[in-house]
Amino acid sequence: MNIQQNISLKKYNTFGIEASSKYFSVFSNSDELTDILIQFPEINKLILGGGSNILFADNFDGLILKNEVNGIELIDEDNRHVYVKAGAGENWNSFVAECVARNWGGIENLALIPGNVGASPIQNIGAYGVEIKSAFYELEAYHLRENKVYTFTVNDCEFGYRDSIFKNRYKSEFVILSVTYCLNKFPTINTSYIALEKELNKVNIKEPGIRDVADAVIRIRRSKIPDPALIGNAGSFFKNPTVLKSTFESLKMEYQDIGGYDNGADEVKLSAGWLIEQCGWKGFKKGDAGCYPKQALVLVNYGNASGKDILNLSNDIKQSVKAKFGIELDTEVNIV
Repeated sequence: MNIQQNISLKKYNTFGIEASSKYFSVFSNSDELTDILIQFPEINKLILGGGSNILFADNFDGLILKNEVNGIELIDEDNRHVYVKAGAGENWNSFVAECVARNWGGIENLALIPGNVGASPIQNIGAYGVEIKSAFYELEAYHLRENKVYTFTVNDCEFGYRDSIFKNRYKSEFVILSVTYCLNKFPTINTSYIALEKELNKVNIKEPGIRDVADAVIRIRRSKIPDPALIGNAGSFFKNPTVLKSTFESLKMEYQDIGGYDNGADEVKLSAGWLIEQCGWKGFKKGDAGCYPKQALVLVNYGNASGKDILNLSNDIKQSVKAKFGIELDTEVNIV
């Protein structure tokens, strides 16, 4: 067990924000985690995965535990499905690539989403018409106070839009150790998302397989979101907001170009990127904090922006969208 002190977090977050943690340690299994927690029973703790969905607005006065539980294992199968268990510390895109290579379908639309497997159920990650809850089977999670491992089924997780029980009722109580997915041996291709359909048509693929879908998603994402190794970012900073259909119809009378997707329950999901762009933020830059020129939903660190610089920019954007459209934007990124 190696406990480090006053460690720079710059290389541990994709924003590339310079911040520090009072204590820092790594664990690769539940026994190692228990040993560390015994040494620090009362101190404030933060679990860190790939660092792709976090903004350090200040230094962290506590213990950061970096999750490096690895391994990918086929644990069961039947005539139509495989059950694949992945350690929470596995890179998400590498896991997707492994499944696509074996023609196990269900998560190909989620290719190139940054971060690790452990974050996928916490965030209920989603893209291009698919959320992980549709392929999720179960997960193992370690309770930080009880030092005990629990199993959660899909119903236990209470998945919502970019949401789960781990972001609400059980926030900061559990550490995800592994996630098991139920994937399809005979995949059903989902190209319902307009941008994905257009990308496949562009390369003249009429009957795509899961590799075609994954490759198309990767091309789309690379055209809109910068590589964090080159420009610091955490992907989409804001959630797409939902409004009542009556509100959407009122907005459409004033803003004819506004688009929306039926979200059920008399709601319409709007594009946060479009709202932000209409407020003039796309391509905005102040110091090294900016709004990416190719996708207004992505806030970026061009080099030496602080976490507070990014946070202040995000607050200014939220206020302007509220003033212009009367819509509250919620952050997708966790702010520490």
